[in-house]
Amino acid sequence: MMNRREFLQASAAAALVSSRVSAFAQAENNAAGPRFSTANQRWQKAYDKALEILAKNVQVMPRYDKPILIEGSQYAGIWQECGPHESYVYRKFRPDVARNSHMTFFALQRPDGQLPANNKQTEAGFGQIQMVVPIAATAWDLAEATGDEELLRTAYESCSRWDAWLLRFRNTRGTGLTEGFCTYDTGHDNSPRWNGIPPQCPDKDAKKFPPIPTLPRLCPDLSATVYGMRVALGEMARALGRWADVERWEQSAEHIRQLILTKLYAPEDAAFYDLDAQNNFVRVRGDILTRICGEHVVDQKTFDDLWTRQLHHPKAFWAAYPLPSIALDDPSFVRPIPRNSWGGASQALTALRAGRWFDYYHRSAELGHLMEQWCEAIQRDMTFRQQLDPLTGEFTKEDLPDYSPCALVMMDFTWRLAGIEETLESVFWNVRPGVAAAEGARFEMQTDSHVSMEMRYGKTSAELYSSGRLIATVQGGAVRVVTDKAGGTLSLMGIHTETQHVTVRLAGQAAKKFTVQANQKIAL
Repeated sequence: MMNRREFLQASAAAALVSSRVSAFAQAENNAAGPRFSTANQRWQKAYDKALEILAKNVQVMPRYDKPILIEGSQYAGIWQECGPHESYVYRKFRPDVARNSHMTFFALQRPDGQLPANNKQTEAGFGQIQMVVPIAATAWDLAEATGDEELLRTAYESCSRWDAWLLRFRNTRGTGLTEGFCTYDTGHDNSPRWNGIPPQCPDKDAKKFPPIPTLPRLCPDLSATVYGMRVALGEMARALGRWADVERWEQSAEHIRQLILTKLYAPEDAAFYDLDAQNNFVRVRGDILTRICGEHVVDQKTFDDLWTRQLHHPKAFWAAYPLPSIALDDPSFVRPIPRNSWGGASQALTALRAGRWFDYYHRSAELGHLMEQWCEAIQRDMTFRQQLDPLTGEFTKEDLPDYSPCALVMMDFTWRLAGIEETLESVFWNVRPGVAAAEGARFEMQTDSHVSMEMRYGKTSAELYSSGRLIATVQGGAVRVVTDKAGGTLSLMGIHTETQHVTVRLAGQAAKKFTVQANQKIAL
């Protein structure tokens, strides 16, 4: 696996790109992708259906002639806020689709630098900016993981122009923060956060805002997306050897991060809020918090405060089925829950994005609980809809079925709960013998460097294999074994909310017993 700082120094770069293109062409056959089987038929049925939905939702949209992953359900298209990230999660099955789902936005970029908010059957939308997970961040991760120099260069140029567009047209108050003009800008349909604000910009022109005294707003989550974009642009610039740009992007990223913290954070509430044009906070406690954490805006100390007082508080966001789009105890929570509601429902999109920040902030054990709750709700329902009631886990029947983010939650969480997970630096072996998915289960996948990894479960144990070689046996409770990309063992991590007692036997070594606390890391 090439180092971030050595991306373009790798030998035979052109041959690598060529081999990737060939791999993309062959990826039509999902059998080449990760393989999972379990004796638990309920889990297997849900997992298989998730893959069927995703395969069905790979389609060709107008204005771009290559297959992409659409949102599915009632959404016939791809949206910038989520589509590139969703395709990145899906990339092991369809690397071509992951690439295309980024390139479609770059291909449709306007000459002035504006990226489309979406590309739908009906139109390419430019009436809002609608961004959450930075397309620059997932493009950079994808380019680095696959060695795709063309994607790297295209993403860098395109996202640099997008940043300039946002500075020009979404900084009208001159603060340096990114402004929201309409509800769709943040994708918060039907949210009390945007009460009284039109869904889309006037004349479907994202450069305009309605003549409302409280507009435009300074938005913490939109600004966090720009922060994440600039961090990624700095990494891309480093990989491209554009050293002057590296410093510029790093400085601009830190500048907007500090503005978010100083202007849009209310420490008395442990919450981030919009600041309207009259300099009043819009005090609705919503999933802005998760988006701030998704881009790693806050340090660990501030996160711990957010976690204790909001995110992990059972009366706020740590519902039976986390994470609601509005805090349970916020007076603006909308009940009864309507369709497509960011007014309280727990959204599959928010659950899918949890993998971008729980591990980063050392909350892997709690992520396990969130994943189990969502997988149980999906298996109970099996229609794969957009949102559920955070207290009961009941999906909203008014939403149409076969929603890609929900299918991705089932697929991704299966591997994060009890299987193998590849990061840019390491491989996580998530051993959870007590989870239903693990019953007689086998997980098989290839790393980005084409090393085969396999996990085989017994009743109370798991065997871990790298390139057909047994590297470790884990007996007992739930624990994560962290290895390098070649299978060399590095550490253990506590991934259960209760203390676990495990026995680990590394290849060629005597078995050792460990007591592992939640989120504890033990070097091997």
